[in-house]
Amino acid sequence: MSTPEDSPTPTHEGATPGPQHETHPRADCTIDTDGRLTFRLPPTAAAHPRLLLRLRPKKGLPETARHVLDLDTDPADGRHHAVLDPHPVLDEGRWDVYLLPEPEAERRRLRPGLRDLRALVDGHLRDRPSPLAVRIPYATKDGFLALRAWRRTVHAEARGIDLRDRALTVTARLHGGELHQDATVRLRLRGTDTVRTVAPRLDGDGRGFSFTAGPRDLTVGGGGAARIWDVFVRPAAGAPPVRVGRLLDDVADRKHVFVYPSIEADGSTLRPYYTVDNDLAIEVM
Repeated sequence: MSTPEDSPTPTHEGATPGPQHETHPRADCTIDTDGRLTFRLPPTAAAHPRLLLRLRPKKGLPETARHVLDLDTDPADGRHHAVLDPHPVLDEGRWDVYLLPEPEAERRRLRPGLRDLRALVDGHLRDRPSPLAVRIPYATKDGFLALRAWRRTVHAEARGIDLRDRALTVTARLHGGELHQDATVRLRLRGTDTVRTVAPRLDGDGRGFSFTAGPRDLTVGGGGAARIWDVFVRPAAGAPPVRVGRLLDDVADRKHVFVYPSIEADGSTLRPYYTVDNDLAIEVM
C-alpha cells in the first residue's frame, strides 16, 4: 500500500473582510520564491502606522525578538503595504503580527485576509543555500495572522513516504550540505540514547537519498508501550546529525493535515507522522 507524496492543499486562503469598525483589521499577504513577504492592509486614519512582528515567547518568559516594518500608503486607494525582505532571517518559531497605529498606541492583532502562497507549493523542488530560512503565513487557532519560521544551517527535506511490503520507504533531499559515501540514516528512540542505523541509497548529485526501515530497525526488546523514533541523516562520518522533516511548501502545521496509514509487520504496527515542528517521526505500537 502506498500513499501519495502530497495531497492537494489550498494556495489561496481567503477571508471575507469584516466591517470597517472591526477591532482587528485584516491583512492580505503574498510571498515570492525568495521568501519576500508583502503585507497589505486597509486604509486607516493613523498618520504613521507600522507593522510589528513579535516572536511568541515560551510560556512564562518575556518577549525577546521583534521586527517593526514601516507601512507605506498607496495614493491610489489609501491601502497600506509593508515588505519583509528575506534578510534578516527570522529566528525559528511563531511570529504574531500586529498593527501599530501610532508610535505610542496600543498594538492590535491582525486577522488574515487573502494569503497567496502559490510560490511555496513546489518549494521542495528547489535546492536551498545555507542557512535555510522558511516563512509561512498562517491563521492561528483563534483566528489571527501569524508566521511560522524555521532557520536551519542544514536541512533534510522529506519528499515522499511509501508504505508497502511491510516496511516504509522515505525519499528526501539535503539542503545546505552534501552527502558522502559514508552517510547514514539514524533512527533515535525518543527519550533514550538508543539509535538504529540504516544505510541510505544516495543519488548521484550528493543531495538526494532514500532509505527503507522495517520492524527489525524499529523495535527494542521488552515492553508493549508505544515508541517514537525520530529520523535524522548524518551526511558524513563524524558530522552532526540533521533532522529529516518537511518545511518547504505552504503547510505551516503538518501533523493533523498529512495523516499516513499504519502497517503491521511481525507483531508490530508502524506509522510515520510529522511532529508539531514538521519533523518526521515513526511511531511503533
